[in-house]
Amino acid sequence: MLAHMSQWLTLSRAAHLLGISRIALQKRIREGELPSFDGMVTVEDVQRTWPELNLDESGSFEKTRAIREDAFARRLRERVLPTQEALAQRLFAQGQELAELQRTLTRYHALFESLQARLSAEPAPAAGELMRLLDEGLAQALAAPAPAGDMVALDAMLRVMSAHVTVKPSGREFFVEGPETLLKAALRAGLTPNYGCGNGNCGLCKARLVSGEARAVSSSEYRFSAAEKAQNHVLMCACTALSSDLVLEVLEAGAPEDIPEQRVVAKVRRVDVLSDEVLRLHLQTPRSNRLRFLAGQRVTLGVGADLAGGSDLHAEYPVASCPCDDRNLMFHLCRTDRRAGLCLPGIPLRGPASADFWQCVSDGRVKAGDEVSVSGPWGRFVLQTGSVRPLVFIAIDEGFAPVNSLIEHAIAVDAAESISLYWASSRPGGQYLPNQCRAWDEALDEFSYLPLAVDELPAVLAANAALPASDVYLAGAAERVEPLAAALLAAGVPPQQLHVEGL
Repeated sequence: MLAHMSQWLTLSRAAHLLGISRIALQKRIREGELPSFDGMVTVEDVQRTWPELNLDESGSFEKTRAIREDAFARRLRERVLPTQEALAQRLFAQGQELAELQRTLTRYHALFESLQARLSAEPAPAAGELMRLLDEGLAQALAAPAPAGDMVALDAMLRVMSAHVTVKPSGREFFVEGPETLLKAALRAGLTPNYGCGNGNCGLCKARLVSGEARAVSSSEYRFSAAEKAQNHVLMCACTALSSDLVLEVLEAGAPEDIPEQRVVAKVRRVDVLSDEVLRLHLQTPRSNRLRFLAGQRVTLGVGADLAGGSDLHAEYPVASCPCDDRNLMFHLCRTDRRAGLCLPGIPLRGPASADFWQCVSDGRVKAGDEVSVSGPWGRFVLQTGSVRPLVFIAIDEGFAPVNSLIEHAIAVDAAESISLYWASSRPGGQYLPNQCRAWDEALDEFSYLPLAVDELPAVLAANAALPASDVYLAGAAERVEPLAAALLAAGVPPQQLHVEGL
């Protein structure tokens, strides 16, 4: 009996071990390939479903992580150990689990010995047969190696290295790597917790610790009330996970109206030339004043008269990066005349100030180290929460900027079983980040990328019979996306599943 006891894993831990998305794992379950019970799977079933898995040689998890980090325009984090206290706590917990297992085995052994002694006094053949079965079962339980031992061992190691956090009431999960804070880990996983300063002063990131243990890794000036202390509140920005498993009660932003308007003064980190028409502006916010936003939203950028050459200059742009890295903000600045699809310097983008802003950055007046004000966020071009439908993104020219943010966020949170990207350009070679799109396509099994010309787009979309069953996100010049949106609605895409951003 004991020989058939299974090692159970949560879906998040199983996906963590395999190096695949949780959505991909759930797809296998729905298709009947992988049995599950109450959100759990067994190690044996996982290895039976993925027989090719070699834990000694497989680098799928690290490879996927590396490619995702590259795609997110962030440096690859060094893998560091948790704090010494966290390591000791988690190893002690695993030691207790092992000791409990040994005590359980001892109790079973004593039980079987007792039954054997009693049944030995019974000469009935049925009792003798039962005694033989019990004897064999005990030998198997105590002598046979545990099934799927490599995966069990790897899971035990990951429990020491990475703490697992479950968020209430949403039920979402994330992992805390090394000594990083709960807030940093949650943002990296694509969650949208409430927070402000990020350095322990404002108290907006407080969460209630339902179970598990957390410890402060940095000082904070915020003082909890007596009621908050009694309810076991912690600051996510100042604490890390101590135990291997935590449950937190966290207030999350679910819609644009949940995020207040903010103003942040950021510094230019660098300016990259992506093409003759497109610049990438990399801004970095202060550690103590980061920007909260949802993927796909816009902000207003501003520079002072000293940089603009006479008067303050402001322009509105979508954030092109993922909210999971709230300090590093990316923007794609384009001088394209959206109305005609031509590249003409000085042509207004979103009013004359937008072209002037592009020119200001292009000619070097705005350079590394300069200050740029960031106000916002604005807009409702965000992922639909709770949907698990396939995601289809359609970007026309520089409409790729908000789409890039949405895709990075969708990958971070395992938002859908499949992601399709159509990037249409009104000029040859207008897809100014082709390597990044190809990297997504090659690294992620359920990702597809198709670059094409604008005039090819209607026919390609008309041939896609799966669009009405998908969530469709369309971004680009208003003159181009509006007729395309009407065509998508006429083709059967439900209005609540079509999201349009006219730039």
